[in-house]
Amino acid sequence: MRVRLVGQIRYIGWYVLLIAAVLFMTGLERLVQAESKNTYVGSETCEGCHEKEYKNFMTYAKKSHSYNSIKAMRKGLTDAEFRTCFECHTTAYGQPGGFRSEVETPHLKDAGCEVCHGPGSAHVESGNPKDIKRSMTEKDCVKCHSPERVDAFSFTPLVHGGAH
Repeated sequence: MRVRLVGQIRYIGWYVLLIAAVLFMTGLERLVQAESKNTYVGSETCEGCHEKEYKNFMTYAKKSHSYNSIKAMRKGLTDAEFRTCFECHTTAYGQPGGFRSEVETPHLKDAGCEVCHGPGSAHVESGNPKDIKRSMTEKDCVKCHSPERVDAFSFTPLVHGGAH
């Protein structure tokens, strides 16, 4: 009788564990879906509410026209070499919903607001400042402004790139 009871408890334990795993994965899936719904909208969308910042960004930040700099260097580069430039000179290249090509995603062809602030659709929809990254750290910058790239391209990164 005792052996049978132990077997039933083990069976129930595995059953509870299985249910817990399914519930966890369902919650995780919802979280991933919620994050994937936050898509890249392009800097022009930001202008409606952030007119001053947008104007300063377009006027003073070199990255607001960054695609032009790599397009000018296109001649002499292989396709693969040219595409490596997209990592820093476009918005979210290689990420879901990010820059794919000048034809498919022209609104993301430059390194725009969302390079630093993250995908903006949730913020645009809600207007809530909590739905966008507001405080940057050095970790956000060194994706592109690494010491190797700074030395290789002889440029001086600005703390806020002239936008704020």
